[in-house]
Amino acid sequence: MKDIAQQLRSIISTVEPQLSRMNHDEVGSKPAPQEWSKKEILGHLIDSAANNHQRFVRAVNKVAAQFPTYDQDEWVRLQRYNEAPWSSLVTLWSAYNNHLSHVIECIPGDAESSPCNIEKENPVPLDFVIRDYLRHLRHHLTDILEK
Repeated sequence: MKDIAQQLRSIISTVEPQLSRMNHDEVGSKPAPQEWSKKEILGHLIDSAANNHQRFVRAVNKVAAQFPTYDQDEWVRLQRYNEAPWSSLVTLWSAYNNHLSHVIECIPGDAESSPCNIEKENPVPLDFVIRDYLRHLRHHLTDILEK
């Protein structure tokens, strides 16, 4: 897991300065009424970090048999990320992911195969959930940086 933790830290150190330089007006505009703004996408990534933090720690403690999914659209709507200062969102995203990199690095090798069930018929191993978190993060960061 140390390689995943390092990849996460590398993403943060590369992307945080790019996010910090983004124009305030640009990050709050929605490409279409039903699409998320860059602020909302980053807010979604903060929500993802919060949800996955629980999964990672509980799986290590062998209590990850059932996790609920979360209604990402509702989370974004309720938290009104478009009204939050961009700099606060960037700081929170960065800090949370730095913490997650530490958590990931602390996961003992024998816990990597711990089952996690996130509203699926069959559980997946913790290392899959962690790698999928990184894939999801990269996907949405591409959305923010390339739009």
